[in-house]
Amino acid sequence: MRFGRSWAMVCVALAALLSMAMTGASGHAQSGPRRGYLFIVGGGPQPPELVQRFVDLAGGTKAKIVVFAMASSDGKESGEEKAEDLRKLGADAHAYFIGPEEANSDSMVKHMEGVTGVWFGGGDQVLLTKALLGTRVEKAIHARYAAGAVIGGTSAGAAVMSNPMLTGEERHVGGVRPPSDSTSHYMTIARDNIEMVPGFGMIDGVLVDQHFLRRRRHNRFISAVLENSPHLGVGIDESTALIVHPDGHWSVLGESAASIYDARRAAITKVGAPVLGESGLILSVLPAGSSYYPATAKVVLPH
Repeated sequence: MRFGRSWAMVCVALAALLSMAMTGASGHAQSGPRRGYLFIVGGGPQPPELVQRFVDLAGGTKAKIVVFAMASSDGKESGEEKAEDLRKLGADAHAYFIGPEEANSDSMVKHMEGVTGVWFGGGDQVLLTKALLGTRVEKAIHARYAAGAVIGGTSAGAAVMSNPMLTGEERHVGGVRPPSDSTSHYMTIARDNIEMVPGFGMIDGVLVDQHFLRRRRHNRFISAVLENSPHLGVGIDESTALIVHPDGHWSVLGESAASIYDARRAAITKVGAPVLGESGLILSVLPAGSSYYPATAKVVLPH
């Protein structure tokens, strides 16, 4: 009887050790594919440290990177220039300028095998989603991310990371007082004004805006965050990257800042109300070296 009890205790101890080995220090099961990084740049010039960090996350000299630059009319040239910059840092990089038909082809899906990094160029984000959304290549991008690849982009390539996605258009410019200057935009915080369409949804439950401080995009982003559940968004300034780590926390790298708008616990006027208002919106401005934990809204600023 005593031998049976002792053997049972040994089995329990072995099971506990096996469980610890499977879950690791984080306490979460390590079964299934791991998630990679998102490297979201707010547009503008990219400092060398940003480009190098992207390549490093993709595997350095072992990186295999594909560049999609369909957001721009000159994407064939700009995409190849980007690929050449990445090759200079030791990566195996190739640029593709494709449409939906090619994005569903066996040959293009074959090119995605073993990819450790994907880069979306700037321009018009709607053109980028028009080329890839719902295709086999988009599915492959999600699969590579789940397997540990880094998915990055700048400007339009940043906007496509969220779902829904800002198009850059508004429905009622100036509200009840349309501006005489056709270049004036986002003068109001208003309901049913910011145009949103499906994006790639690489980042869960978060809206993404770009060129944020440089182009004063606060009004449009406040409107979008208040209207769209779960009411969380990040506006990334130029020459700055928001890095989403595999464990879900964010960090900021570059020359400026990322602005986080968190209205998850705010009181917001009801849908159908004549005005869009709120109480309790939290704004956090995170310069380079900051970290953010979206699950808890914890902010860690650099010393």
